[in-house]
Amino acid sequence: MAIAVRLDVMLALRKARSKDLAQHVGITETNLSLLKSGRVKGIRFETLDAICDYLDCQPGDLLVHEKGKEDSHE
Repeated sequence: MAIAVRLDVMLALRKARSKDLAQHVGITETNLSLLKSGRVKGIRFETLDAICDYLDCQPGDLLVHEKGKEDSHE
């Protein structure tokens, strides 16, 4: 995937638990896990905003463009 999700990195840096983040954001732990693994087609800005609020970070801390990588999920 050309866009890499670095949510697991930010969770580790903030010493936060996925369960607590999912509860704060209002999504299931399963959907959060799918997001962390990059197996989603998109994310709502509202969800991204809530994640950034909880982790005190910017969207660019969570999403990184990786040149030359193609989507292998299709």
